[in-house]
Amino acid sequence: MNEYRWIDVLLVEDDPGDVLLTREAFADNKVRNKLHVVHDGEQALRFLRNQAPYADVPRPDLVLLDLNLPRMDGREVLEEIKHDNDLRSIPVVILTTSEAEEDIVRSYQLHANAYVSKPVDFNQFIKVVRQIDDFFVTVVKLPQNAARET
Repeated sequence: MNEYRWIDVLLVEDDPGDVLLTREAFADNKVRNKLHVVHDGEQALRFLRNQAPYADVPRPDLVLLDLNLPRMDGREVLEEIKHDNDLRSIPVVILTTSEAEEDIVRSYQLHANAYVSKPVDFNQFIKVVRQIDDFFVTVVKLPQNAARET
């Protein structure tokens, strides 16, 4: 098993309840990963490109992306990320309520790294977020400039 690494995670989520649950899952998991949150697709791209007001934020090592977002939906954000030479190597996990086959297929066509349906049950939601976090911290090898050894 790899040494523990801490990573910066960008959560792109417009539902305050899901943001709170995700923060709680990170806190309960007692990880030091830094969770950054934006609430729509346009903010996500500005964050990723270090554009105002996000000029001084770190490059995320992982993006958790909801599909149904205001202003620019998650599919459009995913497409922008994976077509941008500077961003395409960042893993993107779709974390959404949609279980529609067309959303799953389209997300993978747009090169999502994983597609996870949000469980409705509180405890299951916490468990899923922890599993995503554990997988990307302890199992997956991220580029050296992305993951910081502790």
